[in-house]
Amino acid sequence: MFKFLKEVVGGSGTGLKDLPYNIGEAYPSAWGSWVHHRGTNKDDGSPVSIFSLTGSTAQDGHLAAGRNGVKRLRTVRHPNILSFLHSTEVETYDGGSPKVTIYIVTEPVMPLTDKIRELGLEGTQRDEYYAWGLHQVAKAVSFLNNDCKLVHGNVCMASVVVTQTLDWKLHAFDVLSEFDGNNETSSTSMLQYAWLVGAQYKPMELVKSDWAAIKKSPPWSIDSWGMGCLIYEIFSGTRLGKTEELRNTGSIPKSLLPDYQRLLSSMPSRRLNTSKLIENSEYFQNKLVDTIHFMEILSLKDSVEKDTFFRKLPNLAEQLPRPIVLKKLLPLLASALEFGSAAAPALTALLKMGSWLSAEEFRVKVLPTIVKLYASNDRSIRVALLQHIDQYGESLTAQIVDEQVYPHVATGFSDTSAFLRELTLKSMLTLAPKLSQRTISGSLLKYLSKLQVDEEPAIRTNTTILLGNIATYLNDGTRKRVLINAFTARALRDTFPPARAAGIMALCATSSYYDITEVATRILPNVVVLTIDPDSDVRAKAFQAVDQFLQIAKNYYQKTNVAEGAAAAGMGSSSVPENAGLLGWAMSSLTLKGKPSDHHAPVASATTSTRTQTTSSASSGILAVETPSTVPVRVSSSTDFAEQPAPPSPTSTDGWGELENGIDEEHEDDKDGWGDLEPLEESKPAPALANIQAAQRRPVTQPVAQTKLASNSRSKSTPKLNEDDELWGSIAAPAPKTSKPLNLKPNATDDDDPWAAIAAPAPTTKVKPLAAGRGRGAKPAALKLGAQRINRTSSSGM
Repeated sequence: MFKFLKEVVGGSGTGLKDLPYNIGEAYPSAWGSWVHHRGTNKDDGSPVSIFSLTGSTAQDGHLAAGRNGVKRLRTVRHPNILSFLHSTEVETYDGGSPKVTIYIVTEPVMPLTDKIRELGLEGTQRDEYYAWGLHQVAKAVSFLNNDCKLVHGNVCMASVVVTQTLDWKLHAFDVLSEFDGNNETSSTSMLQYAWLVGAQYKPMELVKSDWAAIKKSPPWSIDSWGMGCLIYEIFSGTRLGKTEELRNTGSIPKSLLPDYQRLLSSMPSRRLNTSKLIENSEYFQNKLVDTIHFMEILSLKDSVEKDTFFRKLPNLAEQLPRPIVLKKLLPLLASALEFGSAAAPALTALLKMGSWLSAEEFRVKVLPTIVKLYASNDRSIRVALLQHIDQYGESLTAQIVDEQVYPHVATGFSDTSAFLRELTLKSMLTLAPKLSQRTISGSLLKYLSKLQVDEEPAIRTNTTILLGNIATYLNDGTRKRVLINAFTARALRDTFPPARAAGIMALCATSSYYDITEVATRILPNVVVLTIDPDSDVRAKAFQAVDQFLQIAKNYYQKTNVAEGAAAAGMGSSSVPENAGLLGWAMSSLTLKGKPSDHHAPVASATTSTRTQTTSSASSGILAVETPSTVPVRVSSSTDFAEQPAPPSPTSTDGWGELENGIDEEHEDDKDGWGDLEPLEESKPAPALANIQAAQRRPVTQPVAQTKLASNSRSKSTPKLNEDDELWGSIAAPAPKTSKPLNLKPNATDDDDPWAAIAAPAPTTKVKPLAAGRGRGAKPAALKLGAQRINRTSSSGM
């Protein structure tokens, strides 16, 4: 006996204070005298279904049957039986007469008739969905009859409801009772509340109340008849009015017709057991039933079966009813991936199904599973996530990326698999815009620093391209510290031609971030030497870059002429109105690598012509260019670069990592606390490329005024950076510590004179007559020493 919660309220009992659920709108149909309401949980607002049954007195027969149904529903548990949550009875008074109302709270469901009308399926998809629903109801009936030895007694369309995942579930247990087949002599009715069942749903023995025949029949005989009634109502689209209508089989599918006739056999003993219906019926053998059944027993399948199934699932999902895929298959697939029972190919199917959802539904149903998968240790799962990041990356919030996704993704930067390192690198194009500046500066750039000296040329190239693409998300200080050093001191000196080309393109794409001083002293000198690069593509891009940066310098010159004293930072304009578009990845996979012959192609003609011009220039004397500060600028040739020995390989590291791929740094003292990296063994660059790299390493002489100004500003305004902040500091050539004006009186004995290799110094004494120098033991004149030095230098090929 249930405990009665008595409360005097007006009306029909709505507004119950003790019921922890809100009662909402009622559905137009329900089983028997029950009323089916929508409802919500008062605590969290989650949806529920509330069934209510009202009787005039406590001894009302409908109330007694309802209490039987509550008891049975509470105790019987099966995946295809309605899930019970809560129940209560309330006694109310309406117009002075007491009324008792029973409330049953269950999972949220809809009446089957309403759901079929809402879905509106037709043709093959409708038949597949009906087959799956009947398969579920048959399993519930088989469980009651064969496993529990219970008789439902009223299987029909009204006793079936549909969940939010479109599962069909059996309820309406008011008539449910035990099968009393062992006591054949008992004359009491086995189905105590059979009077609630409509006559059109009763088999002949139940209509006649022949309890002796019923007890001699198998326990499934009555419910098998009810299954036949359910099949008729589903396919005819109308409720059964009288028993004779069951003979109208025009709407029944041909593959189901033999089983339908056996279910409605006039002899109870010959009626088809629902368990046999599930196992043997041809009607239930279709793609939808097979797919859902495989997903439900996924944990029992081996890895080969799983892999084969999930590779076929994306194409199979397009052929299945779309509502069933989104509301049933998708949750099953997400759960299987989350708990590790699904293989990596299942992620492809999950994302394809998720693409059919709205943006809001995708964030609720798919994204939580994807975020959890990033913590998986399965490398194949990680690879699949990174390969498809463009399909869901935009839906990730900045907080989720920064706190939950990136820490797991970052482990791929140092993975032993080059393929995973490359995928991790490419994923940053999607994730970097959502990262905080602290994460970018403190973590991401350090990983990129190491990847730019990776052993794989494709990874080095794509790292440069990524830096060019994410430059806009860096703050001003980080851009000034990182970009030029990464592109010039690393990329432009790489032995891999596509890496050098990527460095040039990255400089062009980020041109608006550099001031005129950087363009003139750090970018143009490094790019110009690549106009004689061994690779034709690099040469072509170098000429384009030279044109672009020269145009920037010309625009600056024009502005300074128009408005004298304008700040150099106000330049900003170039022939290109804004940065170039996103740089494309250099390669689609790591399999594309340059051959050694491709990396170091000789350029005989360019070198020969350059040497010829240099020789003629050297023989003609000193070549100087007038600048605003009247400081001569030395013009050096490729012969100078070739004759000058390359500096030793550095051992220091900076925030952009150690230059280990054949690229040299200038100073060994510029350490800032970064750990040393393992050296990479790469082939020695060709002589032509070595000349270019040597030219890039030579410091650029700045005008005296600019040198003093830069030195004073650095000493006064630039604070000392922490070791972790100097990411690319030691890559660039250091500025001269002191700036001395050029001594216009050359010293003949000064070996450090940058012009001494080109021409002899001016004589300091008056030239003696030719006859005065012909005596024995006479010292040669200073002019002859200078002339000999010129001839010796010229004859050496300068």
